[in-house]
Amino acid sequence: LPFETTLEVRDTCLCLHAQRAARALARRFDEALKPFGLTNGQFSLLMSLNRPDPPPLGPVAALLAMDRTTLTAALKPLERNGLVASRPDPKDRRSRLLILTDKGHETLIAAVPVWRSVHAEIDAALPGGGPDQARALLGVLGHIR
Repeated sequence: LPFETTLEVRDTCLCLHAQRAARALARRFDEALKPFGLTNGQFSLLMSLNRPDPPPLGPVAALLAMDRTTLTAALKPLERNGLVASRPDPKDRRSRLLILTDKGHETLIAAVPVWRSVHAEIDAALPGGGPDQARALLGVLGHIR
């Protein structure tokens, strides 16, 4: 395989560029959320539970583009830390509802201003159409099958 192919992939692969951007963003938000004992993924998961009614596992997994097994594993440390709880769904005893605890709410309330600040810094650094264009492009990429 010629080295030129490696350069082609380095320079043109959307998957590689998306992964690099995702890792850089994840590191930035992980650093900012560390004082709250959260990773960026945990913040997103907690935020996905901030709803008027506790959701079942399936819709949360779909929102976060995770399979149910991965979501279940991601919930374990949040449950151990008292940020999330679960209970049987009264409409379907086979299903469980995910509950953001009072401690989970307090953690989000404390973390959101830092999240907003970091987001503003990143948004300001984006050229051209800025964050709206970036989100639109990512949305398109997120629906490619």
